[in-house]
Amino acid sequence: MPEISGHRVHAVTVGSGTPAVMIHCALSRHDALLPLAEAVGGQVKLFDMPGHGRSDDWDGKHDYQTLVVDAAAACCDGPTHLIGHSFGGTAALRLAVERPDLVNRLTLIEPVYFAAAKGTAEHAMHAKVFRPFVGAMLTGDETRAAEIFNALWGATPWADIPARMQARLTQRIHLIVAGGGAIEEDAAGITSAARLDALGIPVTLIRGADTQPVMKAIHDALAARIPNATDHVIAGAAHMVPITHVEEVAAIIRAADQETG
Repeated sequence: MPEISGHRVHAVTVGSGTPAVMIHCALSRHDALLPLAEAVGGQVKLFDMPGHGRSDDWDGKHDYQTLVVDAAAACCDGPTHLIGHSFGGTAALRLAVERPDLVNRLTLIEPVYFAAAKGTAEHAMHAKVFRPFVGAMLTGDETRAAEIFNALWGATPWADIPARMQARLTQRIHLIVAGGGAIEEDAAGITSAARLDALGIPVTLIRGADTQPVMKAIHDALAARIPNATDHVIAGAAHMVPITHVEEVAAIIRAADQETG
């Protein structure tokens, strides 16, 4: 269990062979990606982001995305294949840009780097549909905020989620705000054309055909700026594609393995 800036981070390793690190989405935990890890094969290390699963709560002081990036770095034993979903995908991309010595391949599954899509109609739509979430957080109605967030990005209708799980989502909803600045504003310039053009590794982008429209705009921007990127779309899938369409996602990753191997 590595310690990152005073946060103990719970990590597990499954399988054997070529190393990879998987980073889950916000409000989830590492075991949500275990079926994908098993389907992909190799040696996969997974961890719970701070405030999630069995890791320590976020202290409210350290930059949240930086904590996740540092936790991922601590899981890399030399050049590693990073696989990140949603917010986890933004951390994976940032680590690849900032620490190219640790990353030899990148798989980004719906990375929510909204800053990359700024100036598009899809980004303007994203900002509009996200306003009710912001309003709920500002008024302290975290339960309503969690319900709104789930409606936009979750895979299960709120009414069908057990009350205990609803409570856990509500307890973690502040973490969406904690990581918001990094992905909405990208102060570090991770998604700039100059920094992404220097990314000299294979990058696989995967998204669902039925996801939020802003995700296509993000993928389009990343694919245009990363020299060796390929974009894949899975029919009938939405944002939670690595959980709802495990075999399809794993097949894309395995095929890319063969091409780069």
